[in-house]
Amino acid sequence: MILIPARLASTRFPRKIVQEILGIPMIVRVAKRAMEVDSTVVASDSLEVVEICRHHGIEAILTSKDHASGTDRIAEAARILELPPHEVILNVQGDEPFLEPEVIASLKEKMQEASLGDAPPFMASAYKKISQEEASDPNLVKVVLDNHSCALYFSRSPIPFWRDCTESTPLFYRGHLGLYAYTGSSLQAFCALPSSPLEEIEKLEQLRALSHGHKILMIEVETRSFGIDTPQDLNRALKIFGDS
Repeated sequence: MILIPARLASTRFPRKIVQEILGIPMIVRVAKRAMEVDSTVVASDSLEVVEICRHHGIEAILTSKDHASGTDRIAEAARILELPPHEVILNVQGDEPFLEPEVIASLKEKMQEASLGDAPPFMASAYKKISQEEASDPNLVKVVLDNHSCALYFSRSPIPFWRDCTESTPLFYRGHLGLYAYTGSSLQAFCALPSSPLEEIEKLEQLRALSHGHKILMIEVETRSFGIDTPQDLNRALKIFGDS
């Protein structure tokens, strides 16, 4: 099951999820791509968004306006839908209209496979290789991993810090994608955890899981997609993806 949190208000880009991209609302484009992979439900705090989705043949449900995060919103949606504890649930962001279905499918398959193991991960997510220039952007979150492909830390700062960097040093950074996989039980458990200081400092809710000792399994993917946070991002995306 794929759940897409869709909050209508946005500080940097008001009403961005209903902005039209070549005549189709952004949230509809996201959902249609997700539907190529699995059953998909949009969870929104806005009746307008729910009606737009249903008009386009997308299942959508109305959730509380009081949620602090998209994860809290999809946790409510999972309860409304009465999803079982073992169900693999994917959280796909409503502002990535160009995220390739195969990327979503890769994370789904990895979480399904990992959930059958003796010590299933608390949650899973994805990253892509990025350049040094991209790593300097605080809106693009970076992640470093342990030797078992689990996240050690996420930051808006460029990590790792290359202390002995020279012109010939082959720098590499991993850019985190806002795409998560849980089981029904781990999703509810995550939302029950108290917030952590690191989460509040970086404004990254995934740090809550790490702060409480939980594992986040990471997979590497190839994608050209990026989140639409500002009108400038949308214009840049249209230049890149407009022809396709």
